[in-house]
Amino acid sequence: MAMLLRRVWESVSTRSTSSNSTSTSLSTVNSMDRFDQMMMYIQTASTGEFDRIPLDIFIQILKILGPKESAKLTSVCKSWKFIVSDNRLWIYFLQNQHEPWDSTFFAETHLRSGPLRTFPNSVPELSFMCIYGQRAQVPGAIIIDGYCKFGWSKYSAPSGRSATFLEFGNIESPMYSRLRHFFSTIYTRMQVKTSTQPIIVSIPICHYDDTESDKAARTQLKDAIHSALFDMNVPAVCAVNQAVLALFAARKVSGIVVNIGFNQTSIVPILHGKVMHQVGVEVVGIGALKLTGFLKEQMQQKNIYFGSLYTVRTLKENLCYVALDYEAELSKDTSASFQIASEGCFTLSEERFKTGEILFQPRIAGVRAMGLQNAVALCMEHCQDAELMVDDSWYKTVVLAGGSACLPGLAERLEKEVCGLLPPCISNGIRVLPPPYGVDSAWYGAKLIGNLSTFPTSWCVMKKQFRHRSRRKFMW
Repeated sequence: MAMLLRRVWESVSTRSTSSNSTSTSLSTVNSMDRFDQMMMYIQTASTGEFDRIPLDIFIQILKILGPKESAKLTSVCKSWKFIVSDNRLWIYFLQNQHEPWDSTFFAETHLRSGPLRTFPNSVPELSFMCIYGQRAQVPGAIIIDGYCKFGWSKYSAPSGRSATFLEFGNIESPMYSRLRHFFSTIYTRMQVKTSTQPIIVSIPICHYDDTESDKAARTQLKDAIHSALFDMNVPAVCAVNQAVLALFAARKVSGIVVNIGFNQTSIVPILHGKVMHQVGVEVVGIGALKLTGFLKEQMQQKNIYFGSLYTVRTLKENLCYVALDYEAELSKDTSASFQIASEGCFTLSEERFKTGEILFQPRIAGVRAMGLQNAVALCMEHCQDAELMVDDSWYKTVVLAGGSACLPGLAERLEKEVCGLLPPCISNGIRVLPPPYGVDSAWYGAKLIGNLSTFPTSWCVMKKQFRHRSRRKFMW
């Protein structure tokens, strides 16, 4: 094998200037046409001494050489370029990167053109050799997601977290000074200069209605984010709705996102990466804080001592779940224990599933609100009535998001309840997916964008563009 590889490099050095390059044809991943073309081409062309080597072994040699060395071989001759540029070789290289291949493939086939573009129904013709090279040159981005994870898009997970609502108040209020203080603090914690990288910011799910006042409020918030960041000398800004990012993390561009936020739960219909405000965003007045508070009340009723609300939240995250059949669960022994450092061991029984049950039966916690299943069913009925697409399957994928959405059993229970409320013409094909990356789903959706081969050009607003647009709005 060592001698074979040596011959590869000898061939590169002696033949690199002997021919002109030809354009690489684009092909789909699933097509076998290119393989047939390659076999026909190889039969009539020459790769020198390597003509005697079977093609599959030839490809294995290229895999061993790696992407950088393989790319150099395109300059040897037309035959080498044709073989080296084969999509399957570069898909292999992409599959061996840190990013999951399914996510990379989804991003490059659905998101590369930027926001609010026509998303393809079929796989476009792509050169994955070009995509590999472009992704290697992408600068990456700083990601700041909501309440609040921050880090680099090149990292596998957020590098830091911040309790935004406690430290900065309600950042949904478009107040320039508060936003600037918030972003400055994050940059300080990351120890990076603002001028070095583009930034991706998730926009909180707020101002839900399709009224003129809510439209203006959403625009004002987005403009305030851009203004604060550009005044800090950030080179490019990408601001995307938090629910849309969570949907991208599930490798979908259309569907319904159920985001269990801090104070409330939002049911957000999204079509081709755009929130369908005209269809209607449903809101349920129960969020993570209410779930934690209800568990606290149950523990107090049973005289279970705890040191802080953080202890209660930890127990919620580690012991609580959602029962598929609530009434049947009441007759079972569901006791379980969890050890918390410096606090001791805690044992919960029916509190484990009663806590999550208030999402479906808010009255248990004394809350007058619509059950989550009713809100999702209502949203689906509105999507059906809107007739936005000939194919009505776009809204039948429901993606859960938010920390409390990670409760085991929630996806299965919600799917069961929603299907039971809707007629078969709507309920057939409904799927409810748990948060694809847990509490960090929206951050991972932003990561997909930040690592795109076309980033930042396709997704970011540059400072000059924003200033020019602002001047035009002022003139009018």
